[in-house]
Parts: sequence; C-alpha cells; structure tokens
Amino acid sequence: MEYEDEPIPGLPGRLPPGEHIIWQGTPDWLGVARGVFHARLVAIWFVVVAGFAFVAGGTGLTGALVTMAVAALGLAVLAILARAQAKSTIYTLTNKRVVLRFGVALPKCVNVPLALVGRADVKPAGNGIVDVSLTPLVRFPLAYLQMWPHVRPWKFGSPQPMLRSVPQAFLPLLSDALAKADPAKAAVAASDRGEVAAMVGAAA
Repeated sequence: MEYEDEPIPGLPGRLPPGEHIIWQGTPDWLGVARGVFHARLVAIWFVVVAGFAFVAGGTGLTGALVTMAVAALGLAVLAILARAQAKSTIYTLTNKRVVLRFGVALPKCVNVPLALVGRADVKPAGNGIVDVSLTPLVRFPLAYLQMWPHVRPWKFGSPQPMLRSVPQAFLPLLSDALAKADPAKAAVAASDRGEVAAMVGAAA
C-alpha cells in the first residue's frame, strides 16, 4: 500500500515548518451510505417492488418476503461498502491546505492548497453533517473517476474535490483558514511557476 506507513495518519509525510493541523476527521459512514451509495433510494425501490409483488405480481406474500430478503442483503452490502469507504478516508485541514487521503484498495493522497481554492460550497446532508466541495482557481489535475467519490457529482469536465459527510463544526474552521489565504496572489504564482501539479500530493 502506498500509504501503509504514514508518519502522521492521513498525511504522506511530516508537515513542513510553519504548517500545523487545524482539523482532522473521517466521513460519517451513514452519510456516505445515503449520499454516495443512495441507500435510501435503494430501500424505497425495494419497498415499491415488494408492494407490486404482493398486490399484482401473482406471488403474494411469498414474493414480497423474498423481495425484502434480497433488499436486506443488498442494503447490508451497501452498508459494508460505505463503512469501508469511510474508514479508509481521512480529511485533514491545515493552515496551508486540505488533504484528502482515501481509497480502499488503491489509496491516494491529494493536496488542495487553500490559496488555490476560489470558493467552498456546502450541501447539508442531514443529522448535523454536510458535504463541502472546493472549487479550484485553476484546473484540477485529476480526473473525475480518480477522485470518486470525493468529488462533486456531475462535474465531469471540471472536477471539484469534495469532503463527504463532515460535521458542521468543520465549516467555521475551514472558513477561517480560507479567509487567511490569498487566492489571487497564489494563483498568479502558481501560473508563473507551473505549480498546479502541487495540488496532487505524492508520498514522501
């Protein structure tokens, strides 16, 4: 594993002088189940199918019970996938960047410098958690599928890193850190020195 030996959990290397961790956490697995694997919609679909099987499918109670048994198995699989995805993910906010370490089979570590974040959009996910998507000032170097599911849905042409199912208490910390960054200055510097690739971290 690329990040099997982490000097600091969730980070590919030790922090340089002048950088410190502000917040670190993992996604809420129930939020991942709802937002990524759409467990609620799957459950509703199975209930509808079971209803049709009971009323009009010709199989009556037996068909409905079989459908619900399959539903329970399917939802259990989604729950396992959601827990694995959440457990393998660590989000880190420092005074310089946001770091996303994720991946069950093939771990990745992605750095998003705060000074290169143009805006942060928040989507409530229920139960005190939110999804936070970051819009870079420059084109993000990784493709949508490379970042999934930690990417804003449907933004295939211009991927936006997303922190999934984080607590609302994270928002003021991120807002304060972004306010202290200088996006315009950093964007010019990145363009001049070709530092866009610095958004993608490599193992130290």
